[in-house]
Amino acid sequence: MPTYFYNTLTRRKELFEPINAPTVRLYTCGPTVYNYAHIGNFRAYIFEDLLRRYLQFKGYRVIQVMNITDVDDKIIRTANQRGVGIDEFTAPYRQAFFEDLDALGIERAEYYPRATEHIAEMVGLIQILLEKKFAYRTDDGSIYFKVAAFPAYGQLTRLNIAEMRQGERVANDEYEKEELHDFALWKSWKAEDGPVFWETSIGRGRPGWHIECSAMSTKYLGNHFDIHTGGVDNIFPHHENEIAQSEAATGEKFVNYWLHCEHLLVNGEKMSKSLGNFIYPRQLIEQGYQPAAIRYALLTTHYRQKLNFTLEKLDASAKAVMRLRDFFNSVVGESESNENRLTEVVKSAAQAFEAALDDDLNISEALAAVFTCMHEINNFRKENGFTNTEAKAIRALWERFDSILNILKVPAPRLTPEEQALIELRSAARKAKNWVEADRIRQILTERGIILEDTPQGTIWKKR
Repeated sequence: MPTYFYNTLTRRKELFEPINAPTVRLYTCGPTVYNYAHIGNFRAYIFEDLLRRYLQFKGYRVIQVMNITDVDDKIIRTANQRGVGIDEFTAPYRQAFFEDLDALGIERAEYYPRATEHIAEMVGLIQILLEKKFAYRTDDGSIYFKVAAFPAYGQLTRLNIAEMRQGERVANDEYEKEELHDFALWKSWKAEDGPVFWETSIGRGRPGWHIECSAMSTKYLGNHFDIHTGGVDNIFPHHENEIAQSEAATGEKFVNYWLHCEHLLVNGEKMSKSLGNFIYPRQLIEQGYQPAAIRYALLTTHYRQKLNFTLEKLDASAKAVMRLRDFFNSVVGESESNENRLTEVVKSAAQAFEAALDDDLNISEALAAVFTCMHEINNFRKENGFTNTEAKAIRALWERFDSILNILKVPAPRLTPEEQALIELRSAARKAKNWVEADRIRQILTERGIILEDTPQGTIWKKR
């Protein structure tokens, strides 16, 4: 079945056709490591993981690059305030980023280039832009891209360039959408930069943010590659500037498909310092939430729709994950027969799941196919049970679903010694028919996200 993605560049869904099938070259904007990555960041990273996994599901070989921005204005300012070098300052956040990736089941990219390790590539690109007259020096030695020299500027953003407020240049890497500026490619050293600078053929200084991604993407993926992703906040100025400087330097089209992920809200509001509503995955995990539930909560809203994150949504996600896992674990053959009476159910579910994801990664419809299939199979099981052949087919289907969802096969949650002791105390209270005490302990465990189920074989527990 053909796959279609919504391309920000053309504002329509387009048939996906790689430049050099079966290889797909993919660039995903990564973290700026001046702090821990929050759930808004991970909403984008999980969307990109869905994209990567689905491309592989379709039989493509993916070469993914995700940059690590480890030098920018915020990093320099904060590192200097703390009296440490930028490598020392960013190291714990770089490590935490990879820990969080692994915790949330995000498949590793092929390359994670750090900006500070690719200064030579940035300098080379800037030199080409200077030679082609797309860039110029200022009196302080900084180098700027000359927007007026690139007539195609604005092709991604679809802004009316003629009506935008004109400014000569801007040193900041991010600026307002209504402003049109020449932007910094290279920032000459200033006293406030302290020890952060590179001695290069274009002078002492450091790169601007936008040139970093152009240099690193073209190094690993070539001048012209398949897909570039990021959040909608990256469209302007960052991605618009990437296109301009890359195409001006190479004379080639930069990227064929641009996919952008919408904002994440927290309780209906955008995350901001003023509201103090930043939430971090590791913070939720410390509070007892399973990583698979966090992944599910961030995954199940279509990437081009705003996602409103609430603890109620996270609790509902935990229950959904539990239902899917319980179903998978309960599928066992009850006879040696080779009969398969569920062939059409399995085939239909597989086709519906794939058709939904072929339609611009419509994860909501894909999950609807999964739960419909589960309902039909459960109804069948009540009347018939499963043969070994049927059970094998169902489990294979669920594993195929999970090659995308990645929520079934995760390390089992563990109890702390204190939690284990509470369960044992409750069991003793039940044996003594002390129901008040048993209920009190159950409530304590429930508040910690531990759900108890009393069975004839004993008490079993699950974490939400």
